[in-house]
Amino acid sequence: MRRPFIAGNWKMNLGIKEAVSLAQEIGIGCTPFRSVDVALAPTTLAVDAVNEALQGTGVHVASQNHHESDSGAFTGAVSATMLKEAGCAYAIIGHSERRTLFGETLDDVHNKVHSAFKAGLLPILCIGETLEQRENGQAQTIVQEQLLSALKDLSADQIAAITIAYEPVWAIGTGKTASPAEAQSMHAFIRSLLQERYPSFVANDIRIQYGGSVKPHNAKELLSQPDIDGALVGGASLTAKAFIGILTAITQG
Repeated sequence: MRRPFIAGNWKMNLGIKEAVSLAQEIGIGCTPFRSVDVALAPTTLAVDAVNEALQGTGVHVASQNHHESDSGAFTGAVSATMLKEAGCAYAIIGHSERRTLFGETLDDVHNKVHSAFKAGLLPILCIGETLEQRENGQAQTIVQEQLLSALKDLSADQIAAITIAYEPVWAIGTGKTASPAEAQSMHAFIRSLLQERYPSFVANDIRIQYGGSVKPHNAKELLSQPDIDGALVGGASLTAKAFIGILTAITQG
């Protein structure tokens, strides 16, 4: 049985004091939900302080991005090793905003997955198609390309430890959400790809989150689908009420 995993991506929001305050509120609010894994991804500047604020709560910290190299002349960049030392347990990799706004390529994402593992971080690998790609019938082709490129040269054990976040780009920050049936269909497709190419435990163990305007009112129906194991939450993770509301919704009988 795969444990649900809810991660909040705060993106470029909240100063350090605001981040600590929200982390403390969420940490307290998560107390009743010990059957769910929870992570928060603050800005890099707030990682250390948020990690300190979450001590003893069971809530983990994730990074939003990292450079593929351990060190070097990369002004403004931060390595996975540094983020691990600052308290991160997970690393969000390949978010659509990184791909579209910052030009990250398939090779970049692949290299970051490997560097995350090298540093001791567990990747949250984001994949998903744009609206144009979906309307052109390319959704599965795009998702397959992104997935298999990122997983190249990893062991089966490493792949099973990854969390995949399927995020249809057209549903991120737009208020639009894939229907539960649409989301389940793509999640099932992703799991079938893994089943075809790797030992059976990989597809059985790997967790696949859905991301794209997840809110308390739609979380339960989405996460009740058999191949949806959690959510990567954007805007709704910026208030404790909404984020805890998602946890409440998915744990109600």
